[in-house]
Amino acid sequence: MNPHIPVMSADEINVLLKKIYPQLNEHYADYLATDVFPGGCVVRLNAGERHLRPGNTVSGPSLFTLADIGGYVCVLSHAGPDALSVTTNLNINFMRKAEPGPIDGRCRILKLGRSLMVFDIEMVAGPDKHVVAHASGTYSIPPKRG
Repeated sequence: MNPHIPVMSADEINVLLKKIYPQLNEHYADYLATDVFPGGCVVRLNAGERHLRPGNTVSGPSLFTLADIGGYVCVLSHAGPDALSVTTNLNINFMRKAEPGPIDGRCRILKLGRSLMVFDIEMVAGPDKHVVAHASGTYSIPPKRG
């Protein structure tokens, strides 16, 4: 049984992100929350030409952003919509080439406390859903204001 119950849905998160972080998807719908579930979320990068480096490979910074957005969506959807939650650590391992198209990141909360959330995210792509990258990180949660 997972004690981490979401307080926001994926649709609510997408609306919130558009409001508090408009530069993320300024002209495109590149990064989206597609699901929120107890103890985690799924985020998607719709990787297009602007995300590619030579060799028709999705760039590392684009995948790093997907990992960071996964953590942000998890903390917002489970700890509450405080936009001031920030990344304090993020480590990523690139496993194989990611080609243009949808890349899904399944993020899970490993620990959620009052001031920190630790998470990991597995990013998969292609018709066979091969793992292209894996990351783990920590978000700082600001103290509740009274």
